[in-house]
Amino acid sequence: MNSVKSLILGSAAALVAVGGAQAADLPVKAKAVEYVKICSLYGPGFYYIPGTDTCIKLGGYLRADVVVNGNSVYGPNINGASGANNRFTNGYTWRSREDFNIDTRTATEYGVVRTYFDAVFTWTSDTYAGQGNGSTIYSAIGTASAPNNANAGAVAAGTVGVYYAFIQFAGFTMGKAVSQFAAPWNGYPGNNYDGLVGGVNTTNGINQFTYTAQFGNGVSLALSAQDQVAYMQAGVNNLAVGGAYGSSDYAGTIAPDFVAALKVDQAWGIFQASVAAHDNHAAYYGGTELTGHPDDKWGWAGALALSIKNIPTGPGDTINIQGVYTDGATRYNIQELASQASSVAIYGGSSLPGVYGSVGFGTAPDTVFGLNGQQQSIKTWGFRGAYTHNWDPYWNTGIYGAFASVMYNDTAKSLICGVGGVGGTFRTAFGGGAGVTNCNPDYNISQIGVITRWTPVKNLTFSADVTYVHLDQKYAGTITTSSASIGKPTATYELKDQDTVQMLFRAQRNW
Repeated sequence: MNSVKSLILGSAAALVAVGGAQAADLPVKAKAVEYVKICSLYGPGFYYIPGTDTCIKLGGYLRADVVVNGNSVYGPNINGASGANNRFTNGYTWRSREDFNIDTRTATEYGVVRTYFDAVFTWTSDTYAGQGNGSTIYSAIGTASAPNNANAGAVAAGTVGVYYAFIQFAGFTMGKAVSQFAAPWNGYPGNNYDGLVGGVNTTNGINQFTYTAQFGNGVSLALSAQDQVAYMQAGVNNLAVGGAYGSSDYAGTIAPDFVAALKVDQAWGIFQASVAAHDNHAAYYGGTELTGHPDDKWGWAGALALSIKNIPTGPGDTINIQGVYTDGATRYNIQELASQASSVAIYGGSSLPGVYGSVGFGTAPDTVFGLNGQQQSIKTWGFRGAYTHNWDPYWNTGIYGAFASVMYNDTAKSLICGVGGVGGTFRTAFGGGAGVTNCNPDYNISQIGVITRWTPVKNLTFSADVTYVHLDQKYAGTITTSSASIGKPTATYELKDQDTVQMLFRAQRNW
């Protein structure tokens, strides 16, 4: 009996012990899962970051481009290998790109705090550059192991770039964003083509500190200090160092560009008036401080832009137009993605007896100066615009055009062309320029194009964009020149106007 009792008590104790162990192992009540919630405060696509009151939206696109008759995607084919019009001019250039952007917003007692970041990852097929000895090397910079022109930020045989990175708070914009001078449609009034003249195109963003005042009824005024380096500098050309147009001779940074833009954005469309002040800060006439330097030269630019919506030709149809004038601030007309249009060299054929071919030149810096002289500002004016018609919800066509005129003053023309038919940097660069019958650095460039887009499903668009460019240069006569890297021999070339055309095919999926 005692043994049975001991067995029962032992079993009970064991059960209690096991039960206690299991009780100790029981999980504590789990914390409720925080599901991602839709944030409807700022439009579709925003979600609350779990555990915060900040909303986030992720977006971007994947794009595949092929350009026909050009060595870049999709810039002007008007200089270098693109302007050679020979076997160094690519029949096609290919590009694949992924864009990724992050938009965050938080409501505060001072208003919404917003951050925005946009980066791109790109692969572009490059080209072969001549070495002047019958051999070529891959990529325009001569580095076979670094395709895609070895752009800054090259990774994994491609490139990474930052378009935008800015903070907005209480009316202020701080960081890399679209220039306040830019028209509401930036550089694309109705096109995919990057190289339109006639206004600003800071799709790459520009560092700035901006305050925007809202007056109600769609009226706002933006006041901005923006970085001029790289994107907004067309050149302060020192003619004393030789060459047809000298060489750019910048000093260090000293003053940003100052921009003001008044905008009216209402149901009928958008009107904007913009002005900018631009300091041209040159270095030295020679290699050291002892050679002296020219004084700073402030330039300026002004622009008017108009976008008309819902015109009678059909729902969603638009007309966008812009006009601009610059004086010592060329990039506000011939923008950074059209920078080839401020250094034009297009080759072609000629029917003139005794010449090898023809060439057209055009160069448009901000200023030029000679030895011991002051900066002479270059003036420009231009316009661009487009009309886009929607045939139906899936198809639309845009017709667009642009124009820029570049004008040198008499002092600058004398420095470049000389007086009495002798001297001058242009004439000297071409063996005295004996064959030049009219030396005038002024020029005009005009562009016209048509684009058709097909969107078979939402956020997937296929487009074909063709652009014709005409160079109206003012030189006449002949010169002797060469360019071995693009296969042009030392020969006599006729100075004449030039034409070129290219086409872009694009597939893009937005997300």
